[in-house]
Amino acid sequence: MPADAELEEPALGTAEVPKYGRVLVKLSGEAFADEENSISPKVVSSIARQLAEVTELGVQVGVVVGGGNIFRGTSPQAAGMDRSSADNMGMLATVINALALQDACEKAGAQTRVQSAVSMQELCEPYIRRRAIRHLEKGRIVIFAAGLGAPYFSTDTAAAQRALEIGAEAILKGTKVDGVYDSDPLTNPDATRFETLTYLEVLSRGLKVMDATAISLCMDNGLPIIVFELLAEGNIRRVVCGEPLGTLVHPT
Repeated sequence: MPADAELEEPALGTAEVPKYGRVLVKLSGEAFADEENSISPKVVSSIARQLAEVTELGVQVGVVVGGGNIFRGTSPQAAGMDRSSADNMGMLATVINALALQDACEKAGAQTRVQSAVSMQELCEPYIRRRAIRHLEKGRIVIFAAGLGAPYFSTDTAAAQRALEIGAEAILKGTKVDGVYDSDPLTNPDATRFETLTYLEVLSRGLKVMDATAISLCMDNGLPIIVFELLAEGNIRRVVCGEPLGTLVHPT
């Protein structure tokens, strides 16, 4: 042993052991925005730094992005439009967000790939399950865009589907609040936060965790969902390492 070995201190963060080896992070389109911009460079950079930090722990990370900050098929912007056309526009909005996140992740030092369920080869790869898994195994962040590539399916459902396809151990849903409440904590100061919920409780109470199709997919396959505050710096790492943040949705 070298004479000075006992003087060496462990590097910061080496004691952290991830609880999950592969996760799917669900980001709403609204998460990309601030009061001034539909895509906030500051917010997107913060998310990218957190994702890069998690990959440095050896965790494989997939991301599904929404498009609600730009356009959503069920939003007031789409009033009077054919639903299929409106949803197609929403899918394109998710690609814009995915490319913005990719750029920020690359600047944060993380290798990334964007895979789209709608073919647009000049901008990103087509979604191919085995290729996505191979990227994950190489330590790349894979950003899934365009939902499931079909109208009438939300990006929540896409997140559950992609998580199951890639073998993710949990869905991490980042929100603007620190978990799931019985009412809106932004308007009701007496709202109560749940530490844990079952899938059936989410469905029976009508809680806005993810849509019913996504919850049913997770329930049928025993895939846990963790809802947490996204923009508190370091929260993605904390959740991945098993800290009890937010609300855990689980089988029983």
